[in-house]
Amino acid sequence: MSIARPGFRFLASHPAHLVALGLGAGLAPLAPGTAGTLWGWLAWLVLQLWLPPAALAWVVAAAWPLGWWACTITARNMGVADPSSVVWDEVAAFWLVLWLVMPAGWLGQLVAFALFRFFDAAKPGPVAWADRHFKGLGWRGGFGIMADDLVAAFCTLLVIAAWRRLW
Repeated sequence: MSIARPGFRFLASHPAHLVALGLGAGLAPLAPGTAGTLWGWLAWLVLQLWLPPAALAWVVAAAWPLGWWACTITARNMGVADPSSVVWDEVAAFWLVLWLVMPAGWLGQLVAFALFRFFDAAKPGPVAWADRHFKGLGWRGGFGIMADDLVAAFCTLLVIAAWRRLW
């Protein structure tokens, strides 16, 4: 069985679905990956108000194994290797970007957002390689879902680092 567009019933049917679908951001009818990244950005800004940098580092670190678990279960239950409604990969990857570029003003955060969305959506070079080589159902399903976003985050960070070095 394959679920093309999950709804609120699917979202609420398992804790992994709630996480993988970004607390509902993945249910967005258009551009769920962008909606998930925007949700991640907003969540990060709220988390920053309450948590010190060391705690934020733990949040970023915990997001990856949590995502692997949640994305694996959700993809298996949907019967799709990388469902577009699964957006935790965008959330966790963008949290990594924000953790490493902050403090940054709104323009810097917007540039980070735009770069990350470009690398995640267009999948140039190493992002496409990761996307092709790690997909699949089973235990590696969630890892495959998250791998290309991790590479997109690193590409984003490389561009930002090069830009900062030049200016």
